[in-house]
Amino acid sequence: MIAGDAMTGGFADPVFQSQTVFRKVLDAFAQPGTIVEIPNVVQAPAPLNVPAAAFIAALADEGTPIFVEAAMADSAAMDWIRFHTDAPITREPGAASFAIIADPAQMPLLSAFGSGSAEYPDRSTTLVIQVEKVSRETGLTLAGPGIDGSAELSAHPLPPGFVDQMAANRALYPRGVDVVLASPTAIAALPRSVRIEHGRAA
Repeated sequence: MIAGDAMTGGFADPVFQSQTVFRKVLDAFAQPGTIVEIPNVVQAPAPLNVPAAAFIAALADEGTPIFVEAAMADSAAMDWIRFHTDAPITREPGAASFAIIADPAQMPLLSAFGSGSAEYPDRSTTLVIQVEKVSRETGLTLAGPGIDGSAELSAHPLPPGFVDQMAANRALYPRGVDVVLASPTAIAALPRSVRIEHGRAA
């Protein structure tokens, strides 16, 4: 049974608002590391923040299994996702089209998620990792397609060994997972093609 609070807080104008969020997601992926503000168009139960909830409400549907953490299982947040997307919930990272990570410290390794195949590299998992803060401060240096030279990005907290995991993920290209960092107000995309290093570029 779905709790009453899970049935509220979705898009007030589903067509317009979902298209707005979708365009912002496209902008974020076109310019990796760019911080893209997400409008306050949804209100989901904790621990979901607005950008993560808006992302999943705009992009997920009945054909896109969503991985949720153990802490979110059987919660109002999981009910909200199910009600507003019609997407099936999975506890198997490799079976997920999307994954919502509210606790980066407890996240499975990136290699546990679906990385697609040689024939269908797009059939991989997109992870939405909630963070407390994302900014253009020095922390990570990004390079690759869509980035003019290099870009600086800082996010906290990140999963343990995140930079090394992203390097291993990039080595799979064109296979591999894509990552979206979702702060309380904005997102930054880290597609599988991006190269990430610690610190400032030389």
